[in-house]
Amino acid sequence: MSSHKKPLPVLDLQPGAAPAPENGEGLKRGLESRHMQMIAIGGAIGTGLFVASGGSVAQAGPGGALAAYVLIGFMVLMVMQSLGEMASYLPLAGSFQSYAKRFVSPSFGFAIGWNYWFSWSVTVAAELVAAGFVMSYWLPDVPGWVWAALFLTLLTALNALSARAFGEGEFWFAMIKVIAVIVFLAVGVLMIFGILGGSSPGFRNWTSGEAPFKGGLFGMFGIFLIAGFSFQGTELVGVAAGEAKDPAKQVPKAIKNVFWRIMLFYVGAIAVIGFLIPYTDDRLLNPDSSITLSPFTMVFENAGIAFAASLMNAVILTSILSAGNSGLYASTRMLYGMAVDGNAPRIFTRLSKNGVPLFALAATASVGLLGFLSAIVGSGEAYSWLLNLSALSGFVVWLGISICHYRFRRAYLLSGRKLSDLPYVAPWFPIGPILASIMCLIVVLGQGYDAIQQHNWGMVISAYIGIPAFLALWFGSKLAKGDKLIPLDQVDVSANH
Repeated sequence: MSSHKKPLPVLDLQPGAAPAPENGEGLKRGLESRHMQMIAIGGAIGTGLFVASGGSVAQAGPGGALAAYVLIGFMVLMVMQSLGEMASYLPLAGSFQSYAKRFVSPSFGFAIGWNYWFSWSVTVAAELVAAGFVMSYWLPDVPGWVWAALFLTLLTALNALSARAFGEGEFWFAMIKVIAVIVFLAVGVLMIFGILGGSSPGFRNWTSGEAPFKGGLFGMFGIFLIAGFSFQGTELVGVAAGEAKDPAKQVPKAIKNVFWRIMLFYVGAIAVIGFLIPYTDDRLLNPDSSITLSPFTMVFENAGIAFAASLMNAVILTSILSAGNSGLYASTRMLYGMAVDGNAPRIFTRLSKNGVPLFALAATASVGLLGFLSAIVGSGEAYSWLLNLSALSGFVVWLGISICHYRFRRAYLLSGRKLSDLPYVAPWFPIGPILASIMCLIVVLGQGYDAIQQHNWGMVISAYIGIPAFLALWFGSKLAKGDKLIPLDQVDVSANH
């Protein structure tokens, strides 16, 4: 293990669990560049693209949906640049919760960490429920819980092997999704030009009725929320940096390359859907999330691909497994990082001989199992509240990343250090983190707009329940620790872990 000026946290390792050098935590750096690229891509491409994109076009029209995804996409770019600067300089498994603790305050780090861990743990449960639903397409007589148990076992075993095993699994899960999107875009372009699937629709669907901007600015604002949730998961590259072989090179590369690929996929898909399917088509609203009504399925069927529904069902299943795989990994490493920083029980710092925090993995998988059981036992209301409680987590984390970066950069320069010494420098500072923070706040505070307009106070409470939950964690820890905002001249910006 490399030496540092400050003493490292003493890890209670299992016998034979030799920590790998250079990351100061005992985790093994087994993730290669291709793994990091696909982890970032896989984290952002899922049911939000394959299913919810149709509802976005129906709600805001093709132009409104496209504009919303572009705007939110650039907000995500600024967040990812902020994360990239910190993660390439200080690659830790705890990632943003460690940055929040060092650059803002210990209580802020405590709240960010537990908030993120809970969100991904509940997300794993959501994916297990979805997996059972998807499998019923082929095998309707098999209970959904059977598939949920099978997939939870599979993903837990994959994560328990090693970081490299997780990375390899995510690489192939994400590859299937990427291929599906590329094929969709190619088929869509051929249809737009009339080469496939009959005559070209031209600009008919962009000029009829209220198109291209249905509902004006308010219609587009409603899509901000959907687009934001769709992009969530891109921050996984920051968590994975703690186990990257060469984070100083791999993290900036993932930040730079992956964002533009994701933007191409989302913007390209929205454009294709807008050209080929009228925004007035009732099937785009897709309230039951049936894969047979996915805009991808509809386009493939219009192109004459007979097995379109089965094909997209398989892709959606892959997306679900990918999200569950990533969720287990992210929440396990976050819990481990919190334990290293003293914000969680020390038992979660214990590692297997392959450098996997098995106790943290078991705790996370257990929460996923409990969440799944709460969804199938009783009315499922408890589970719905759990999902709503975790829904805002991504925006809270993005806001936290932006705040951390703003303070990190200012403290870094205040300490007399040079930007040229950083492995990666976010180019739009300070506009980037400031603008990203403002946009995150707008989305967080404005998400219950429709419910307020309809005077549906139950939905209002459900929409905003995540905010008081996060504040309770933050201020509860603040009272317990008695800490304050760390003055900039006292912020620890050393590269010591």
